[in-house]
Amino acid sequence: MKKISIFVSGSGSNFQAIVEAVKKGELEADIALLVCDKLGAYALERAKNEEIPSFVFNAKGYDSKEAYELEILKNLQKHEVDFIVLAGYMRLIGKTLLDQFEGRIINIHPSLLPAFPGKDAIGQALRAKVKVSGVTVHFVDAGMDTGPIIAQKAIEISEQETKESLQTKIHKVEHELYPKVIQQLIKKGITTKK
Repeated sequence: MKKISIFVSGSGSNFQAIVEAVKKGELEADIALLVCDKLGAYALERAKNEEIPSFVFNAKGYDSKEAYELEILKNLQKHEVDFIVLAGYMRLIGKTLLDQFEGRIINIHPSLLPAFPGKDAIGQALRAKVKVSGVTVHFVDAGMDTGPIIAQKAIEISEQETKESLQTKIHKVEHELYPKVIQQLIKKGITTKK
């Protein structure tokens, strides 16, 4: 069974959706490690409740991105992780991890990329007054949400949409889509390499 590590920065609702998919047998993976860059993030509580090991770090406590990514890498190797799933991890992945996990890191983003990359994609979509936004699952490269797209799902934006209501719609789609895409990738052998 493939071992995955889920990277988070916040509450971990996508982490929980992936855990539930594993429990139901919809996702054939072993969640070997939660990696979190925020001390006190609710995702750590979720991992503890599910008895999933976690590695938490404070980026400010390291001299460089390379330094904390080497620490992450040690933990990934210790848990024999096959691939990385970013689920609300708010940091760009650096060369250290990209080199070791090339073609084996995926991310979920709350917009139809290439529209609205980076932070606050939901707010960006509302400010642009678009009629449709959505969710994108993509492979991770050195850029900001620029890797090859794996799957997308559109979501209509109503006239009276608020940030909260759109966020709720997007989370619902993310929680359904992400475990399915991970399962498809595991079946195929997960890689962008030809």
